[in-house]
Amino acid sequence: MNIDALLEQARACALNHTSMTFPDSWAQGRTAFGGLSAALLYAAMKTQVADDRPLRSLTTNFVGPLLADTEFCFQVELLREGKSASQLTARIIQNGQVAVLQQASFGVERFSEIEVNQRRQHGLPQPEQLSKMPFLPGVTPNFIQHVELAIAEGALPYSGNRSAQLSGWMRFGQPPKIVTDAHLIGLIDAWPPAVLQMMKAPAPVSTMMWNLEFIHPHPPAAGSDWFAYKAITRQAANGYAHLEADIWDHSGDLVAISRQSVAVFA
Repeated sequence: MNIDALLEQARACALNHTSMTFPDSWAQGRTAFGGLSAALLYAAMKTQVADDRPLRSLTTNFVGPLLADTEFCFQVELLREGKSASQLTARIIQNGQVAVLQQASFGVERFSEIEVNQRRQHGLPQPEQLSKMPFLPGVTPNFIQHVELAIAEGALPYSGNRSAQLSGWMRFGQPPKIVTDAHLIGLIDAWPPAVLQMMKAPAPVSTMMWNLEFIHPHPPAAGSDWFAYKAITRQAANGYAHLEADIWDHSGDLVAISRQSVAVFA
């Protein structure tokens, strides 16, 4: 099942107050790939927001495992809706427990005299020149079969690399019709935390909190377009790591900023 079908199912479930499942091919170990669960929950939440209010900020907490081939449902709550902004929370509920929790801010554009242009560029080689992360059944997470990751800087997880930075390009292996914010949410989390490449052997790593800030407006993107990703590890010690990443579209425009807190059991 491709990403478009799953997102459409999430929207329908939110509108009709029904449940859904996802296949094991989108799993990461015993739980859903985090980008998928975040994207599905966002798609459910977006059904309660007017189309003219684009996403500004999305915070996702991965509370517990979201199991494949097991029914779950969505709970969406509108906290406040003003003239220009909407604040919502949403949950994925499975087996009577919260698996994923989100809070989002949506807001219309307003006139402002303040304007600071983003000047930082990624400077990455084109994806066609780079090695792709392979899908190795039983070795890499199952969801890797649905995405393409071209690595420019950094290394594969558990390779003992000394660098705490990771960059490259990303897109879905089976291109969606168009790339929406929901698709981007799923793509951005496909990258492993940069500290994984510093490990010499597999060990548990779990994202605790993930915050995304979206830059609007940005030009529409085709399903086959590549997006650039550049992450740094701000700090890591005592079993926790804090990472930041910038995301650019194929034209070089900044479209999102990612911040992530990760628990490291190694």
